[in-house]
Amino acid sequence: MSRAIGMAEFKTVSAGMTAADTMVKTSEVDIIEAETVCPGKYIVIITGELSAVNASVQAAITQHPLHLIDSFVLGNPADEIFPAIYGASHVEIVSALGIIETYDAAAIIVAADQAAKTAEVSLIEIRLARGMCGKSYLLITGEVAAVEAAIARAQKAVEPRGMFLDSSVIARPDKKLIDQIL
Repeated sequence: MSRAIGMAEFKTVSAGMTAADTMVKTSEVDIIEAETVCPGKYIVIITGELSAVNASVQAAITQHPLHLIDSFVLGNPADEIFPAIYGASHVEIVSALGIIETYDAAAIIVAADQAAKTAEVSLIEIRLARGMCGKSYLLITGEVAAVEAAIARAQKAVEPRGMFLDSSVIARPDKKLIDQIL
């Protein structure tokens, strides 16, 4: 058995809801999240066996290609992704802070998976297009070299999708900033 997650992000709520229905009717998958995000986009995140997730995401893409913003399928995603999305990460020490920002929600989850699998880093937060006009960001921490490597790999993963916006690494963030993040 191969655990997987997939996501489709749409320009409209109606296309997104219709696609969500198609996704669960296509294969045996579960909806983790299906909701409206800024600025009126709709995201659907599903989980299941890799082949089922692939089939469901492909069905959604085929059904609404003109309304699709982005999508992905990840086999064996990093365990830290969902706690970071839901604000349940338990990070107590921030050595270096890495930030990457994308134009959409799907790309930032791909970036988070790549970052977590590249180096010894912890995902602090994944903000999915809420209150940001559709943009998303990822915050990670670890030793400076690890954070730099993870951010570079995450950026490389999303650049070909055309969704990369910006990134930076802060070697020793001030305690006042850390207190705001944590």
